[in-house]
Amino acid sequence: MDDKVPNRGVRLTPGTPANTDQSIAALDYQQSITQIATDDFPASTVRPTNGSTIHHEPGLWLYLKDQITDGLNVARLATIPHGDSVLALGTSSVHDGASCIFDINGLPTGVDQDIEKNSYLAPYKHFKDNLFQGLFNPVSPNDLLTAANKDVTIVKTTTLDVDSTRPAGGVVNIPFVVRQANATVVKSTFWIQELAEKDKYAKPKLRLQYSQLVMLDFFPRVDGLPPGCCPGLIQWPHVSINTHQYNGEGLRCVTPSS
Repeated sequence: MDDKVPNRGVRLTPGTPANTDQSIAALDYQQSITQIATDDFPASTVRPTNGSTIHHEPGLWLYLKDQITDGLNVARLATIPHGDSVLALGTSSVHDGASCIFDINGLPTGVDQDIEKNSYLAPYKHFKDNLFQGLFNPVSPNDLLTAANKDVTIVKTTTLDVDSTRPAGGVVNIPFVVRQANATVVKSTFWIQELAEKDKYAKPKLRLQYSQLVMLDFFPRVDGLPPGCCPGLIQWPHVSINTHQYNGEGLRCVTPSS
């Protein structure tokens, strides 16, 4: 972790403070996800085998300690080997107790979302009616985070909420990704939780939950809207969720990723 990264500033107008430098705390992170269980409907012959690494992401969390703009005091920089770079900006907050886990609609936009009648959404209906591993519903993915909080006493929560659609944020992709499955939006919320349960040093155990939504643009819309109305592509929500508990050495996964 780098605690005092300086961004050098200049005095833009007479009468403004001479010291316009910004100080940033930066924390490196590495995210790696290994596939341990899968199911497809209809059955697929191209999915990775279990044990494969399906996501790798080096990045940085930034805490903007001063010279704050529009109340945005945290940023997340991420790079993914598919050919994507992300800058998401947002806010941090601390409050007592647990956070209310918000809902995410896992269905694609740009199609008729009647899951009972639209055959395009047959995979969603299948796993809504037959939960993956008896736990996961892709229509309402954040339900899994809520379930993980059952019977857990959370004393304090630090929330980091970042969004690539904020001014100056964005997602940049290589041409192939833009042409085939363009990643256009990244929104993520991280909850760092201090538990009532104590570790072997009599300190509160820590836990991390997160929910991330990435919108991927694929095919032309097929929702029956009149020509010229709401043009664009079908947007597929790629949702990642997880609950990790710190065991004194590292983060241990206690609920599956989506």
